[in-house]
Amino acid sequence: MPVNPRRRGARLLLSSPQAMHAAVLAGFPDARPTEEGRVLWRLDTYEAYRVCLFVASPDKPDFTHLVEQAGWPATETCWQTRTYDGLLGSLRVGQRWQFRLTANPVRSVRLGRWADTKPVGHVTVRQQQVWLLDRAERHGFRVADSAVAAGEPDLAVVDRAVRRFGRKGGQVTLSTATFEGHLEVVDPDALRHTLTFGLGRAKSYGCGLLTLAVTQGGGR
Repeated sequence: MPVNPRRRGARLLLSSPQAMHAAVLAGFPDARPTEEGRVLWRLDTYEAYRVCLFVASPDKPDFTHLVEQAGWPATETCWQTRTYDGLLGSLRVGQRWQFRLTANPVRSVRLGRWADTKPVGHVTVRQQQVWLLDRAERHGFRVADSAVAAGEPDLAVVDRAVRRFGRKGGQVTLSTATFEGHLEVVDPDALRHTLTFGLGRAKSYGCGLLTLAVTQGGGR
């Protein structure tokens, strides 16, 4: 769904992952996870005023309220839906796909007088890349080798941010990284689970949605 960042309602949603999460869930009669997956969402910014909301969900959404608040109500097609079944059913070992993922790369640490460990965001690009590389195979894929840099993965961090927003009277600090590259399918069942249930933490706040696109000689 295209988002119009010039509108006041859109600016309010874009400034708070908590508010956007609530708005996305309001598009479903029952947004609880099912055996087929959970509601995942991600905001992609392509230009200063071109923002798209991507959602993967077990059921078809109705985003009329989002369009009225933050979209382009006068356009003929305010949002588009596609079935996921064809893609999920087509996954095979060895396929190559382009991918995009916004995630919350964290590590568990115990600082000072903390009684328990707490998640702390990785700081550097390299740390964030290693975070994804370490988790890839258990999620059904491996990051392909780069065609231009021998011995390096085809993986780039194209955006990084630290978001701070209110929640239940407190403040949430969220570190995010957006990854792009090419992957190879190693376990179709595990990858199907990743595509429908997400990868990593902070899924309620726009993290975890892995999307695939056709790459030459790979996926279809």
